[in-house]
Amino acid sequence: MPVVKLNNAYLERLTRTDIRTIRNNLPMLGSEVEREDEEQTDVQFFPNHPDLCSAEGVARAMRGYLGIETGLPTYSVKSSGISFSIDPNLANIRPYLGSAVIRNVCMDNAMIESLMNLQESLHWVVGRNRKKVAIGVHDLDKIESPFSYIAAKRSTTFVPLDYDVSMTMDQILVEHPKGKAYAKIVRNQQLFPLICDAKGRVCSFPPIINSELTRVTEDTRNILLDVTGIEPRAVMVAVNIVCTAMVEMGATIESVDVDGITTPMLAPAVRTISVAACNALVGTAIVAAEMKNLLERMRFGAEVVDTDHVRVMIPCYRADIMHDHDLYEDVAIAYGYDRIPASLPPTFTVGKPHPVQVIYSLVRDIMIGLSYIENTPFTLTNEKVSYEMMGRPENSAALSVLHPISEDQTIIRTDILPMLMESLSINRSRELPQKIFACGDVVQNLVTYAKMAAVSIHAAADFSEIYAVVDAFCRMAALPYEVRGSRDPAFLDGRRGDVYVAGEMVGTFGEINPDVLVAFGLAHPVVAFEIDLSCLL
Repeated sequence: MPVVKLNNAYLERLTRTDIRTIRNNLPMLGSEVEREDEEQTDVQFFPNHPDLCSAEGVARAMRGYLGIETGLPTYSVKSSGISFSIDPNLANIRPYLGSAVIRNVCMDNAMIESLMNLQESLHWVVGRNRKKVAIGVHDLDKIESPFSYIAAKRSTTFVPLDYDVSMTMDQILVEHPKGKAYAKIVRNQQLFPLICDAKGRVCSFPPIINSELTRVTEDTRNILLDVTGIEPRAVMVAVNIVCTAMVEMGATIESVDVDGITTPMLAPAVRTISVAACNALVGTAIVAAEMKNLLERMRFGAEVVDTDHVRVMIPCYRADIMHDHDLYEDVAIAYGYDRIPASLPPTFTVGKPHPVQVIYSLVRDIMIGLSYIENTPFTLTNEKVSYEMMGRPENSAALSVLHPISEDQTIIRTDILPMLMESLSINRSRELPQKIFACGDVVQNLVTYAKMAAVSIHAAADFSEIYAVVDAFCRMAALPYEVRGSRDPAFLDGRRGDVYVAGEMVGTFGEINPDVLVAFGLAHPVVAFEIDLSCLL
């Protein structure tokens, strides 16, 4: 989860109450206080609530929860007269752009730090580490409209932020810290996205780095916001969150014409919800008027329609509201979970083992009998461990996590073997041999499968050892199998095989490729076996 660094004095000024009261109530907004000191409070918020990734968003929500300022925040947007044009050549590179002009900015160090932290938090929470969305803020008074978002040659030069020498975009990807960190997003493109002003001066190389020309300082009074990306909804979510945070700082927002489309539109969405449905789901016994008041504490607009319905105006920055149940959750937060009575389920059932669990029990008995110890790795992992470190191509069927809590947990596993390799890496200082296995669910193309994997690491580990394990496993599981040659790059060529049952490949085994061993920091040979347990069903 993103850690939001909150300046205590600035947060008190925005919230209009003391830091002790704020800290005592932060957990009720779905946060975990990581660290406290006299100047700063570090807080973790769930990534489905990106509007809370700044002191401004936290203060806005806290004022409502504490009853200091309730109801829907309203935002006035007038036209800036500024326009953007988008190069059609960006269609397959990074095609979407949202923008706004933020005027009457008067920022001190705390405000600038808050804005930069919000930008980086949104890059991770909404932007998937800038791949999906990247945000740029520029000193508008240093550049001239109209602006162009173009597909530029890689040899184009400009002075990147924090540098004083001009560099080509290719050089930036190799030499600049931000270029090295995010080069993989654009490296394979023939042309690179670039934002220029009316005089052709470079403002930004999204999603990598801004130009030093447009650096935002304490003297900045007017800001041009650009948000580029590959998914239009995510782009506008980021635009709305940044703009509404800047309003909390005292700024005003003006719209920009982007190829005939006006952005941002900060009007609320409207939804009508049922009081009875909320009571049935949450376990409360509130009436429509009470629901209205609770929603207003959570900074929604609300109007009673009749005894069972309330019309809700959802602020533009609440990207997490996708279902009526999301609103019922906010009602429960405002009501207080401690006030909801506990009760037993109304039905009684008798369970029985699921067929997959019966298979898992069989697998455990076999592998433990073969002297392997069971390991229980996480279901969530990331592309680097699953594919890059294993020397395998990325699996397009992998299911991504919409709001990952960290860079280590971005996809649901498609294989179990990489998780066991990671376990060996973590325990490489332990004595050898280590022989571990794991069985559990994997997901591909929204379909859940059962898999088992096993690894053995010691100085004498070889192909004959793991072949014997495969043979013993299949015989004890009553699987009539055959072995054919394999091309799995995770294994050493000539010392690998695929397992076939009824003519269908169900597993693979062999000696792990030395390049994979190096990637995981392992100094001894490893042999491994992985099988799809669907063949046992």
